[in-house]
Amino acid sequence: MTGATTSSASQQHGLTDRLARWAKGLSGKSDEDQEAEIEQRPRTGGAANREVNRRRQLYADIGDFLFAHDLDLTPINFSVALDYLTGANIGIEKAVRAVMMERGTITNGFIEAIAAEQRADEVTPESLSSMLDKVEENLDQVTGLMHESRNSAKDYGAALQEQAKDLAAGGDSESILSRLVGLTRSMVEKTRQVEGQLRENQKQTQALKSSLESARRAAEHDHLTGLPNRRAFESVLRDELALAQEQQEPLSVAFCDIDHFKIINDTHGHDTGDRVLKFVAGLLSKVSDDHCHVARHGGEEFVMLFRGKTAAETCEAVDGVREDLANRSLVNRSNGERMERVSFSAGVANVLAYEDPRAALKAADRALYLAKEHGRNRVYLAAETD
Repeated sequence: MTGATTSSASQQHGLTDRLARWAKGLSGKSDEDQEAEIEQRPRTGGAANREVNRRRQLYADIGDFLFAHDLDLTPINFSVALDYLTGANIGIEKAVRAVMMERGTITNGFIEAIAAEQRADEVTPESLSSMLDKVEENLDQVTGLMHESRNSAKDYGAALQEQAKDLAAGGDSESILSRLVGLTRSMVEKTRQVEGQLRENQKQTQALKSSLESARRAAEHDHLTGLPNRRAFESVLRDELALAQEQQEPLSVAFCDIDHFKIINDTHGHDTGDRVLKFVAGLLSKVSDDHCHVARHGGEEFVMLFRGKTAAETCEAVDGVREDLANRSLVNRSNGERMERVSFSAGVANVLAYEDPRAALKAADRALYLAKEHGRNRVYLAAETD
């Protein structure tokens, strides 16, 4: 890239050599072993070799970007450079491009600012703790305002009684009325201040309520697929079990696991693997409704809960999605190559046939394991005698 100085280029070359020597030392391979391995690489599958070259080039481009702008070698800088060069984050790409067009270069400070802005919606333990601190602070303020308001009312009442006694005793009525007017004005002003503070406090409380609701949603959803996560599913399972028992409806659960997902990642890269996960999540979501819930259970595994369907009917529904996926011809967007067939295996269990939901989930998981053992790309029903 343009803008890199000769000294920066030499620093980059030196750093690259040091990284190469460090990696070689960790691998425990001699120079001859490394050379023999490099000679053999082109003989491996064409798609796999192109992916290796693509990742190597991306690593070099990120290095060029960091050195061209004299940026520190930090995880944040590396992450922003990756998002900008690959277009993985549109917001970061636009922000970096705008600054480069305006100033010609970017700085470490700008990287930190844009990264913080793009990640503002992410829920962290620190942000959650800060929100809770603000909630407690607001509660303390409300308590203080109420206490202050009560004391002011008591003081005002006591002062009125004193002035009333003076008036009854035949004191100077004009002077007493003047003091009463002053007391009333003071009380009205204090009341206005308290009302203003309470309105401001109410606004802050509403903002905190919205932030906490966003935190709750983030804590219960998978950021990649947009599906509910395992934590949210466990809550849904409890609710649906209670409804099924109350209304005497069947309730079935299914575990679905993408076949050979590690090979997909190793062959086509993790970006393509993520797109496959989102695609499968979309297919499973198409059958979801008020009686069918889909969640990402973790990794390449999804879980489905069907209320109102028997285990056999659930097998048919899940098998329909399995067949739909297996018959599709997916293409690797990064290089335009057709991918190997993508499929999933599944295990289904009747939740009400077991003493508790955990036992039903284990039964479905065992059925999934058997489906994997017997060839994959199939749906197995758990035996209710497990």
